[in-house]
Amino acid sequence: MGDVVQMHFSTPDYVIFALLLVASTCIGLFYALSGGRQRTTQEFLLADRSMSCLPVSLSLLATFQSAVAILGVPSEIYTYGTQYWFLGVSYFLGLLVPAHVFIPVFYRLRLTSAYEYLELRFNKTVRIMGTVTFIFQMVIYMGVVLYAPALALNAVTGFDLWGAVLAMGLVCTLYTTLGGLKAVIWTDVFQTIVMFAGQLAVIIVGAHQAGGMGEVWRKAINGSRIASLDLNPDPTERHTFWTLGAGGVFLMLALYGVNQAQVQRYLSSRTEREAVMSCYVVFPCQQVVLCLGCLMGLVMFARYGEDSPLDKGYVKTNDQMVLYFVMDVFRDLPGLPGLFVACLFSGALSTISSAFNSLATVTMEDLIKPYCPAMTEAKATLLSKGLAFAYGLVCLAMAYTASHMGSVLQAALSIFGMVGGPLLGLFCLGMFFPWANSTGAIVGLVAGLVMAFWIGIGHFVSRMAVPTTLPPIINGTAMPLPSNMTTAVMTTAALYNLSYLWYSAHNSTTVVIVGLIVSLLTGPMKEKDLTPGTVYPVLGNLLFFLPECYREILYCVTPMPQKVGLSHPKEEEKTEETEREKDEDEETATPQPSCRLAHTLQETAL
Repeated sequence: MGDVVQMHFSTPDYVIFALLLVASTCIGLFYALSGGRQRTTQEFLLADRSMSCLPVSLSLLATFQSAVAILGVPSEIYTYGTQYWFLGVSYFLGLLVPAHVFIPVFYRLRLTSAYEYLELRFNKTVRIMGTVTFIFQMVIYMGVVLYAPALALNAVTGFDLWGAVLAMGLVCTLYTTLGGLKAVIWTDVFQTIVMFAGQLAVIIVGAHQAGGMGEVWRKAINGSRIASLDLNPDPTERHTFWTLGAGGVFLMLALYGVNQAQVQRYLSSRTEREAVMSCYVVFPCQQVVLCLGCLMGLVMFARYGEDSPLDKGYVKTNDQMVLYFVMDVFRDLPGLPGLFVACLFSGALSTISSAFNSLATVTMEDLIKPYCPAMTEAKATLLSKGLAFAYGLVCLAMAYTASHMGSVLQAALSIFGMVGGPLLGLFCLGMFFPWANSTGAIVGLVAGLVMAFWIGIGHFVSRMAVPTTLPPIINGTAMPLPSNMTTAVMTTAALYNLSYLWYSAHNSTTVVIVGLIVSLLTGPMKEKDLTPGTVYPVLGNLLFFLPECYREILYCVTPMPQKVGLSHPKEEEKTEETEREKDEDEETATPQPSCRLAHTLQETAL
């Protein structure tokens, strides 16, 4: 290829890129000036619970199908082969469980913040701890998502680094603050279409230049980039079928089951059925997006083979390779590099705007409203907009730290595993184990977070430091360590080498086990103290082989509310009045349901 000078955008590229930012801003302005004009917190934070299935599902897809995946997946496939594709196996359970377990519970409780559930199930302290953990997770993640595409763009095209960061951050802050969740969801839909268009353009043009998809496939096979099914059960192996297919399930549950950015979209649906359907629609979309990322990686390999731009010194990191490849493929096609960069920035914008909106929601609902009950609706809405704007500025500040996090794909998934895992464990503890109490929840969450950061930071430090875990060598002979010390060193080393995709499973399991032990030691939660609708009867279904008397003890819970499918707050008020009248008429006649009946009611409701 010879020496390659830094490539630059042409005028059409700048025009297409600018159009993306302008269109996103216009959608925000449209929803700021139409409908209810974002005058209530219901409209600003939950889009008036009026969204249909398709926009919600595309928004769910866009929220975490960010620039991280667009940059990270092709370079992962180029470097290591198609083993990463098996992550698609985890999408099945990772979306099926939220659809039939988490969504019914959250939707029927009529929540605004997912962390309201923690107060209903445990107490206010657990809710605040969950909220603060989520805020910490999303603020760090936003830094990665905002900085990564700007850095790649700067390295390959000379596009001003902080100019790109500021353009993304400010546009995103503007339309999120003005248009609320409705603007966020519809810009996500627009940005998802741009993402698909950009990736397809690269694959079609790149494959054509390489001699067609048949030639791409042949070169990938000859270069050993088509991975076979690796059934190695070793959890320290970075990517195997079990790491991706089983460990990935917990990662998907943390993302699609209990993360506020996703839960908020479910709750914005006009009916529970539409919320569930949005999960089903996301499944094939996720598979398509994963396949597009893998195909782009294979087309890159067909173009460069083992002689990568990274080895030649044209780029400094794996994450810059995709953008270099795009600029190389499209060098004679003005406008198309701009389309791909628009695709890349669409991914970043959709993720960041979701983060702003969800962070504003949890801060408002969990940290401010409970302590300011007299606040008027107008003030609450204004404050919510101020919070979305403030988090936008925090995101810009966090972008600096992201430059020290290594591979963006691994960094992003590690963050979700380290912090999302304990949160998943906390929700599972409350939802599936009726006897778990608030003390167990608090101790379990703390234990999970301590374990998460011990392993995560330990892994990072152990890679940077000179190995010190080997026995000392004297006169050419390794000196044996005491047996207990050897065991401790080996266990610690194994934990530090744990694949990042097992973080979520390991940390959520820690929360559940510690939480259950502490709950049993401090006095299990009694059935009469449980809030109706906060426990899902999974144990009774899983432990069908136990004698009936033991199963009754395990799934003795209060019934869930019936399905809620209302499309407008006024209809909800009418229905509530009707139900209240029925309750008054039947109050004296209806006995309290027994343990068995309660379980039956809850299962029927589900």
